[in-house]
Parts: sequence; C-alpha cells; structure tokens
Amino acid sequence: MTTIMTPNRRRFLQTAGAAITASLAAPYVVRARDKVLYVNTWGGPWETAAKTHLIEPFTKETGIQVKTVSPVSFAKLAQQVKTGTYEFDVTTLGAGELVRANQAGIIEELQAPYEGGLFENGAASHAFATVIAWRTDKYKEAPKTWADFWDVEKFPGGRSLQRYPSRVIPLALLADGVAPKDLYPLDVDRAFKSLDKIKPHVRVWWTAGAQSTQILRDGEVDMIGIWHGRYFEAERAGAPVAMTWNQGEIERAYWVVAKNTPNLDNARKFVEFATSAEPLAGFSKAADYGPLNPASNEFVSPEDAKRMPTSPDNYKLTFEQDMANFGIDPAELAERFEEWAAS
Repeated sequence: MTTIMTPNRRRFLQTAGAAITASLAAPYVVRARDKVLYVNTWGGPWETAAKTHLIEPFTKETGIQVKTVSPVSFAKLAQQVKTGTYEFDVTTLGAGELVRANQAGIIEELQAPYEGGLFENGAASHAFATVIAWRTDKYKEAPKTWADFWDVEKFPGGRSLQRYPSRVIPLALLADGVAPKDLYPLDVDRAFKSLDKIKPHVRVWWTAGAQSTQILRDGEVDMIGIWHGRYFEAERAGAPVAMTWNQGEIERAYWVVAKNTPNLDNARKFVEFATSAEPLAGFSKAADYGPLNPASNEFVSPEDAKRMPTSPDNYKLTFEQDMANFGIDPAELAERFEEWAAS
C-alpha cells in the first residue's frame, strides 16, 4: 500500500454503555436521555462492513450502544443542526461536502486521529475512486480514458454519471484533454462546455451507490462513472462488466460529528475508534476501500490491496481531488450544476 499520510497511533479511551442494535432514529428528547449513539451510513454492503469492523467492535470495547440510520444525506445533516432534532450524531462526507459543512458551521471541531488525518474538521477514513466501467457484452474494445467515455462515436451507447458536481467536473475536463496535473484549480466554464457534449447521452444521473450497481448490472446503461466498490458488487453478481483504474478519481471520505449533537463525547470516541489502524483496515478490506491511516497497512495483504485505489499499482494510474486548490466554492458549483442539469 502507498503511504498517503504518516501514522501516529493514539490511545482510545473507554466509556460505559450497553449493547449494539440497528434501527431508525429516535427523537431528540429521548436521545438526550438514552445516550445511544446514532451513526449515519450508506446502507447496504457499506453498512454491513461498518457494523462488522467498526460498530460492533466499538460497542464491545466501550459498551456504548450504537444504532444506524441510512442513507447519508448532507441536507439532513444541515437540517437537524438547524432544528435541533437529531437523527444521527456521526456521518461521513466526501471532501466537497466536507468543505461546505465546515464553512456552514454544521459540524463539530475534531482532533486529528493520527498525524495528517484531519481536514476541515473531518477525520480522514478511507479512499474510494470513481472509475470507468462498462458492459463487456457491448464493447469488444475497452475504453481507457474519460475522453473515450465522452467519445460516443467510437463507443456508442447509453452513459451514466453521478449527479455530484465536485466529482463530475474534473472528469469533464479530463475528457476535454486537460492533463491530471493541470486540473486544479478547475476551469469550470470549460468543464460545463465539455458536459454539454455528453449530456444528451447520459441516460441516468445516478444519486445512490446501489442504483449505480443496479443499472450497470442490469444493462440499463453501457458505460458508467461508478465508485470502484460498487463496480465490484456488479462483478461479484456475475454481470459481464469490466473497469479500468486509469484516470480513476480518488476522493477521501471523512467522519464528521454533527454540530451541537447531544452525544458529542461518544461521537468523538467513535470517530477516533473508526479511524484507528486495525478496525479501519478491516472495514476497508470488507468494503474494497483504501484505508487512509497508514498504520492500517500492516493489516492489509497484497491480495486485498489489489482492489484498493491506494495500492501502488492502482494509485499511480489515478489522480486525487484537490479541494484545497479547487478553484470555486463547492456550494456555488453545486448550485450552477443543478441549474445546468435541469435545463
């Protein structure tokens, strides 16, 4: 595994509580009394991996009861902070939404769980990649780049991309010939001109990971920009699919704590546990992610690493988002993208 950050092991403090279960959220008044920790997840295989390697071991070590709420929603995070009625205490965000959340003051301050492991009050957990995947029963020649994805003459067929501008805009620039090293700060006007070219061929702007797996697996689209973990789901289901790590867009996922949550201490404890070496390695292996705590690498086998975007062979083919040099306010970009998508 490539070392993205320098490890710094920290000791985890224990507190008392009860056993683990999973259910829907409870009202604020009850929550303040029962002290149950509510963790927001993506559901599906993501939640299964989180329960097995993060939530259940956390409860076993600390006694703190944990319940899950899904799916992840930035809008819900913002709403509950505004209203004071909390469905969850802890959630994960990608870098784009993390910047927005920190700017809006809707997440708590955190300490770095390991050296280099904090960005915009998010604790760096794992890396995932948006990659090009396609149906092998549709194409005999494999697409290699986002320019190929945009080339509907050479590779005819229906496309799908995520309705998530901070991920799609860099891909549009790569398709238009911008080199990965020159992506940031983003040339947003050029990116939207590039998106105009592919827009008529995008059959589905997917909004949930399970949706992306389903439309690829069932052949609803022929080529898709998809999270690598969701691609592997379609592959494991036996669908005739393939993918490439080339020009994969790596994004880091961060644990955050909702501002003014009634369970602040336990929430911080969970974040620290979830980003510690062995639990994070187990979660990452189960969900095909790449752990961002370098101390996790000793728990990752070479075989496991092949399915992770952070392994040396894969990482050299990819590029990382650069939110620190993004070139536009993420909230402004999101507004412009939604207006463009609706037009």
